[in-house]
Amino acid sequence: MRKFTAFACGTGAGLLTFYLTKLNEPKAAVHNSWTRSEKPVDPCALWDHNWDLRDPKSLVKPVKNDLSQEQNRYNSELEKVVPKHARHIILIRHGEYLDVGDTDETHHLTERGREQAKYTGKRLCELGIKWDKVIASTMVRAQETADIILNEIDYEKAKVKNCAFLREGAPIPPQPPVGHWKPEASQFFRDGARIEAAFRRYFYRAYPDQTKDSYTLLVGHGNVIRYFVCRALQFPPEAWLRISINHASITWLTISPSGNVSIKYLGDTGFMPVNHLTNRIPRAAKNVV
Repeated sequence: MRKFTAFACGTGAGLLTFYLTKLNEPKAAVHNSWTRSEKPVDPCALWDHNWDLRDPKSLVKPVKNDLSQEQNRYNSELEKVVPKHARHIILIRHGEYLDVGDTDETHHLTERGREQAKYTGKRLCELGIKWDKVIASTMVRAQETADIILNEIDYEKAKVKNCAFLREGAPIPPQPPVGHWKPEASQFFRDGARIEAAFRRYFYRAYPDQTKDSYTLLVGHGNVIRYFVCRALQFPPEAWLRISINHASITWLTISPSGNVSIKYLGDTGFMPVNHLTNRIPRAAKNVV
């Protein structure tokens, strides 16, 4: 009986020691088998909370000591710079157009492109949005698209802003490269800086004094919109050409008060008849993405 008791105690002690040893061991990294990272989270996949340089904590002097007076000062200043409402950025690609002639002035919408813009305008009207700003690229096809949309929504044409930063271009060399579209390297340098400047101009979290959710309508171009989507969601910007969006489509991004960004629509054209769904210029026209 004594031998059995000693054996039982010894076994119990051994199991307890084994359990405590395992409990204190560093945990093995858990990661999905389909990712390329051997770390729990790839640092490149971590969200940059200060992507727009407006994280409230970055706008307030840090706490200097543990005194309650200093903590109260910090909390008071932080409260003043914390946004309380969201910004909604709705991006519209221009309608189908004919790329004829050597200048932008001759690149007008096709009849189908005009109809596409009208369908989009009606859809935006049905959504019942009260627009705070409407901004259009200065290129002819975007201007014509904006004019048609404005006939359908509740917004004064006189208040529309035109922005050359939103003009079409080559934002960044795409990955993977494609054989059918190879701009000169100089075009990426020229257009890329402008398009990135446009992103920084329109994408940021709300100001602290914003009293309600705001809605901004941007009428622009396929390359620019796809680049904006990648930048806003903190995807690799080189991935922009992996995305395809139709003419006159609706893309809706929301910037929450915390600075987090989500996408509600990406190239939505489900409100159009099938025979109006296009994403490239007609075959008779020449090279544009």
